[in-house]
Amino acid sequence: MFKDRFWLSLVLAVPVVATSETIMTWFGYQLDFPGVEWVAPVLGTVIYVYGGSPFLKGAYAEVRARQPGMMLLIGMAITVGFVASWTASLGLFAVEVWWELSLLIVIMLLGHWMEMRAIGQAQSALEALAELLPDNAERVAEDGTVTSVRIDDLAVGDVVLVRPGSRVPADGTIVRGAAEVDESMITGESNPVPRGEGDRVIAASVAADGSLRVRVDAVGEDTALAGIQRLVAQAQESSSRSQVLADRAAALLFYVAVAAAAITVAVWALLGQPDAALTRSVTVLIIACPHALGLAIPLVTSISTAKSARSGILITDRLALERMRQVDVVLFDKTGTLTRGAHAVTGVTAVDGDTERVLALAAAVETDSEHPLARAIVAYAGDRGIDIPVASDFRPMTGRGVEATVQGATVAVGGPALLRERDLAPPGGLHDSVTRWQQRGAAVLHVVRDGAVVGALALEDQVRPESRAAIDALHRRGTTVAMVTGDARQVAEAVAADLGIDEVFAEVLPEDKDSVVADLQQRGHTVAMVGDGVNDAPALARADVGIAIGAGTDVAIQSAGIVLASDDPRGVVAVAHLSRSSYRKMLQNLWWAAGYNLAAIPLAAGVLAWAGFVLPMAVGAMLMSLSTIVVAVNAQFLRRVDLRPEATGGVVASGSLQDAPAAARS
Repeated sequence: MFKDRFWLSLVLAVPVVATSETIMTWFGYQLDFPGVEWVAPVLGTVIYVYGGSPFLKGAYAEVRARQPGMMLLIGMAITVGFVASWTASLGLFAVEVWWELSLLIVIMLLGHWMEMRAIGQAQSALEALAELLPDNAERVAEDGTVTSVRIDDLAVGDVVLVRPGSRVPADGTIVRGAAEVDESMITGESNPVPRGEGDRVIAASVAADGSLRVRVDAVGEDTALAGIQRLVAQAQESSSRSQVLADRAAALLFYVAVAAAAITVAVWALLGQPDAALTRSVTVLIIACPHALGLAIPLVTSISTAKSARSGILITDRLALERMRQVDVVLFDKTGTLTRGAHAVTGVTAVDGDTERVLALAAAVETDSEHPLARAIVAYAGDRGIDIPVASDFRPMTGRGVEATVQGATVAVGGPALLRERDLAPPGGLHDSVTRWQQRGAAVLHVVRDGAVVGALALEDQVRPESRAAIDALHRRGTTVAMVTGDARQVAEAVAADLGIDEVFAEVLPEDKDSVVADLQQRGHTVAMVGDGVNDAPALARADVGIAIGAGTDVAIQSAGIVLASDDPRGVVAVAHLSRSSYRKMLQNLWWAAGYNLAAIPLAAGVLAWAGFVLPMAVGAMLMSLSTIVVAVNAQFLRRVDLRPEATGGVVASGSLQDAPAAARS
């Protein structure tokens, strides 16, 4: 709308300016043809009605809402200029400002067009998210035939074929095939992740190197991508404390501008210059338009939320993002946040020193077991290329372990209960390692071959490799890091020692986690709580900033103001950097917008007229639009901020963010 009105108004303004007596005098030419005196009134009226209608409608809406602001200032200014010019054209007044009025409307249309473009580009992330989905999907019928259908025609339970290099059309579970899946547009994780049968895949992710058959379990508005779109839109529309401040300042500026215009009229009239009174007052109203002030916060909000949503960070509460810059303690839940929530082998020892042999025996016995510790042992052996022998006669022993026949020998794998039952004791060569593991709170399994203990394995909840980088980066920012967990103290202390955590709250019941947050707050700290489970929800809600990590559970997400799509705890550092960067941009824009008006209004009123400096009305309009452009351009620099988790090992530099899944509180 603004673009179309700008171009037509610009074309109409050319003859208005060209036939102006002032312009002809300035440039030393003369146009004289029948009706020349009516060119400006007629075309100026068209420009006022057509080009000025958005401002006049906006002014009317502000009057009805009793919320005077930018549009009312503009509407008053162009109406005063329009009435005065027609009065002069009819010979009832000495001053006409048709050419200034025409250029004023043209320039303001240009400024609003540029503003809408900037906001539109910031909000185009929503359209970009929608475009990630393919238009069609290949649906597999029960008889195996494949037909191409629109994704709108997919239903829950359908099986779709995803070919190598193609995008997954809907959320679902892999029922056949395996592939490296690029989920960067959803989680911000730059490296493809392996996905196989039984794993979930998200709509818009890409099967990089394999073919998949996926059973659809969510379509349309129920997909993670659709949820992201809704939450990005809600976040962009949400108000923040800075926005409230800007809105109040813009409203106050209306009264300041009207008062300044009234004083200007009175002073210039007393000086016997009614023409100057008119032009100066109109210029004051124009130049005081809180355009830049009104754009200062919303544009930063739009850019930051859209950019973060494409980087695995979803801001569902603008106040939470603003408070993040003030956080001095980050409290992490341990299991599933700093750790993977799944055990992994962290140590192997053998009586004869042959740890590979012990690992092979343990993996052989555990191959047929579905226990999480068993799967961890088999996976560990497989990752190290261990040749796992075939076991037979597998026998589970409830509460003690498992047993099987391996290469003609009876091999059992189990914990302390197994040794007590068989009246066995670990040989002295294993004692030091086993004691050290137990002191760390690790699960220790012994390998017994033909009645003799031949080795042992330690399994612990695996610490995420990114956790150390995240905590180091927070420390470099001067932030204290604490951890809360229901685990035994020795387990918690071991993890804390590995990661360099400052304070540990161990053996905390799920319902008491929020009291830990309250305790930190009572000490005078501003606390960010990071968690992923149902039992974290009260603590997330109580914290100054609640951050749900890894998409978490629905309850955790609904209690958080910020959601991280991936499991990478370095995203917390990215949130802190985003908070500081966006707040800095808001302040810069507010200072520019307010400072510009403090300097420009007196100049527009003519305080330097005694020195021969008078600010032309059209130049005032240009300055007003220029201030808006400055604010818009400054906000665009936020796009250069680099919040990728992998940036310099968790040290956030400056560049770009990435996306976010699941639902959250708005």
